[in-house]
Amino acid sequence: MAIVEIKDLTKKYGSLVAVDNISLTIVEGEIFGLLGPNGAGKTTLINILTGLVKVDKGTIKAFGQDIGKNGDDVKRQIGLVPQDLAIYEDLTCLENVSFFAGLYGLRGRLVKEKAMEALDFVGLSEKAGQAPKKFSGGMKRRLNIACALAHSPRLIIMDEPTVGIDPQSRKHILNSVKTLNSRGCTVIYTTHYMEEAEDLCDRIGIMDHGKIIAMGSSNELKSLVTDQSTLIVNLSSPLERVNIDGLKEIKGVVDIWSDENTISISSSRDINNLDKIISYFSSNDIHIAGLESKSPNLETVFLTLTGRKLRD
Repeated sequence: MAIVEIKDLTKKYGSLVAVDNISLTIVEGEIFGLLGPNGAGKTTLINILTGLVKVDKGTIKAFGQDIGKNGDDVKRQIGLVPQDLAIYEDLTCLENVSFFAGLYGLRGRLVKEKAMEALDFVGLSEKAGQAPKKFSGGMKRRLNIACALAHSPRLIIMDEPTVGIDPQSRKHILNSVKTLNSRGCTVIYTTHYMEEAEDLCDRIGIMDHGKIIAMGSSNELKSLVTDQSTLIVNLSSPLERVNIDGLKEIKGVVDIWSDENTISISSSRDINNLDKIISYFSSNDIHIAGLESKSPNLETVFLTLTGRKLRD
């Protein structure tokens, strides 16, 4: 079932087209990654989805409702974790989360109950009575997430939630995203860390100049760049003992090149020929010292499609 439906969406700021005729569907229960360099239009798209910005053209629905006509109903079902911290450093953790829970309509004893559940989820229940002014960056990020969770949203939008934090807090946040998703929550996740997108996301949309220029699973996006993978074979035996023409006869092998005691074998990604390559070396009494498989990663895809590094 579609939880977000965007059709022919456009938003302009004067002559600048921030979002350019985008159509996109996000399925309930998935983690959808949104990647793009600075200025690509990601923040504008998120602001539209959360009802903070009105569109110039097109439609956007969440939970089957038109956001423009049913904004309040939609907002109650969304949790937003902004890139810039949205917490009050002089309030306690519990007061922070309770405040945001109240904005979403929670009242009475339910506010404290849900706030404590959210703090426990992010590992801050023991800090409930403390103000975050002296917290580490990672702890503040986790509190920021708790503020977005207390009202039990169906959709959570996380805008770079791991920027500038320690490895332990980053790991905790990534595990939290997986746990939320396993409980049925749909997640829209923006990040500048490619490995996060590969690890977390079911599908990834790459945005540039206001458009979605590519979309699919991590493997589908990689296949846009190349349909080949490379196996690097490090040899203990002399290189001259290798019959290159014999290797080329193995099904799927596209190209071979060598350097000192290393042979690189490029093969079609659709054909699994690793066992035949290894068998070739062993049957010819050529000792393999090590193997390394190289495939295009999301960084390669992004650079190829946009011509820029992610943080440009």
